[in-house]
Amino acid sequence: MNCLIAIVGPTSVGKSALAIRLAQIFDGEIVSADSRQVYHYMDIGTAKPSREERALVPHYLIDVIDPDEDFSLAVYQEMAYQAVEDIHRRGKLALLVGGSGLYVQAVIGGFKIPQVTPNPELRQSLEEKAADEGYMALHKELEQVDPDAARKIDPRNVRRVIRALEVCHITGLPFSQLQMSEPLFQTLVIGLTTDREDLYRRIDDRVDSMIEQGLVQEIQSLLERGYSFDLPSMSGLGYNQIEQYLQGKVELDTVVQHIKYEIHRFARHQYAWFRPRDESIHWFDIRNGVEKPIRDLVQEFLRDREKVKI
Repeated sequence: MNCLIAIVGPTSVGKSALAIRLAQIFDGEIVSADSRQVYHYMDIGTAKPSREERALVPHYLIDVIDPDEDFSLAVYQEMAYQAVEDIHRRGKLALLVGGSGLYVQAVIGGFKIPQVTPNPELRQSLEEKAADEGYMALHKELEQVDPDAARKIDPRNVRRVIRALEVCHITGLPFSQLQMSEPLFQTLVIGLTTDREDLYRRIDDRVDSMIEQGLVQEIQSLLERGYSFDLPSMSGLGYNQIEQYLQGKVELDTVVQHIKYEIHRFARHQYAWFRPRDESIHWFDIRNGVEKPIRDLVQEFLRDREKVKI
């Protein structure tokens, strides 16, 4: 099997910068594992690597679809596999980088994602239940039919809960049981972490920077292009909160604080996703100077497998 380096951790912890540095050292290329960076025109709010950073190291699965196009975990997995295999064919090291836990696991865990055709009528009924009874009612239904999937899916992620229920209803099998398969790559998983106070400060600084860079103007541009807030792509953190500001319902300062709060919560959810997989993740605290120990770890991993000449 070919080698893969995966870099995971909460938002704003420095995954992209580390990936670029390792790619430069080990002749690598980067595959994004971010569920929002796949969309065109959504640069600031998704914290895409800059043009300068992408000029330093090739990046894949960034800007691959328009905001109104359908995109799924199965599509992502297929595209990621193709990207990694193409990198390997050219004798390069592939680095999978991102904070979307399910996307990362789909690649390194070899998920066998169910090819179940969407059922519009079932989806509509589930969406109506969520609207009438609240998202927790839908999540409780998932807990009854597939407790393993329910533990892994954030109750607020209604679309993902609905998809899991859809698969259960159509196949008669738990969504979680349909996802197990053999991994395609030998993977070294590196996790970046820091204490909560430092992480929240980094998140807040990033949000302030996004506003200064023109997040509001980016969203206005998307609306002018004909994209609307009811699209799944526009439900991401930052984008949906700005809607209230543009409608004149709240002040921008209030929206910014709300965005920061929601991203803090999202970061906690990212930890909840990755922490149970601690045995397979080599964690490094970014406050302690991580580049050298991580470089040494990658070098040892590659040397042991004789995949890259060091």
